[in-house]
Amino acid sequence: MPKEDTLKIDGVVDELLPNMQFRVKLNNGMLVLAHLCGKMRMKNIRVLVGDIVTVEMSPYDLSKARITYRQK
Repeated sequence: MPKEDTLKIDGVVDELLPNMQFRVKLNNGMLVLAHLCGKMRMKNIRVLVGDIVTVEMSPYDLSKARITYRQK
């Protein structure tokens, strides 16, 4: 699947889970399970509860997402 097919949505980190996974509440009210993208892991960017993040979601599975950006 090409990268252009992903949905980009902003949300707030609601809960920290083991294995660098997060529960993110999106602006539309949905809760999704999200993990960090590879570049954020390499650069050791920390994500905490309450951070505003941008997530990418596949249109085929709307319950999982990838965190691609943490807003300042």
